[in-house]
Formats: sequence, structure tokens, C-alpha cells
Amino acid sequence: MQQNPLSGIPSFAPFTMNEEEFDAAVQIAIDQIPAQARSAMNNVTFFTADDYVPAPGEDPDTVLLGLYEGTPLTERDSWWESGSLPDRITIFREPIVEICSSREEVIKEITVTVMHELAHHFGIAEERLHELGWG
Repeated sequence: MQQNPLSGIPSFAPFTMNEEEFDAAVQIAIDQIPAQARSAMNNVTFFTADDYVPAPGEDPDTVLLGLYEGTPLTERDSWWESGSLPDRITIFREPIVEICSSREEVIKEITVTVMHELAHHFGIAEERLHELGWG
């Protein structure tokens, strides 16, 4: 804890985590995916990025912790395997670090985010994830 020299009121330095530390925390979360779920995953890759950039026409204030891009397993059929790129799960460092105050909190938030986005890969909708407490 630091003291603000102008007001004399204690201030807290924001928690920071560099890219390498964040990538390692994401790997910890990926390693926690249950074996049964891991064996059911099909053609999906994980990435990290600093922050989500809203698409044209999207609310410029959109904040995402993670993003699933792809075709859920429940929507794939025989046409899908003919040249489809891997599904992509991206975990965003800056918004996660902003809401956390320790490495442990970051790992917990990343784990929730990884599981949330992976659930989309398995075809679970946003509303259902919120009902299950993974929203």
C-alpha cells in the first residue's frame, strides 16, 4: 500500500501481469480442463491477446474477457471437416488483470473464462452458462 502524497490517503497500486505471466496463467487454466472434456475437444486452439477490439458497428465500449470463434460441436456435420480452420478461443489480458488484485484471482478468472468459452465450443449457449453460474 502506498500513500498518495497530495492527499495523505492510502492508495493501492493496480495489479499488473506481463504477457508471459498471463500466458503461463492461461496454460494453468487449460491444464485444469477435465480429461473427459479435453478428449471431446475437436480442432480448437487457444490464444491470448491484450484486449478485445470491437468490430465496426459494435458498441465501442464492449469489454470481453474471452471470445469463442468457430462452429460449435453441436452444429458440425460432414461438410464442416472439409477444410475448416480450427475454432479459436481468445483470452484477453487487460480486462482480466483490471478486475483482479492478485495472481490467484487472475488464475481463477482465467479458469472461469476458459471454461465459459470452451462451453461454447461444446454448443452451450450464453443464457445456459449464466443459469449454471459460469456467466
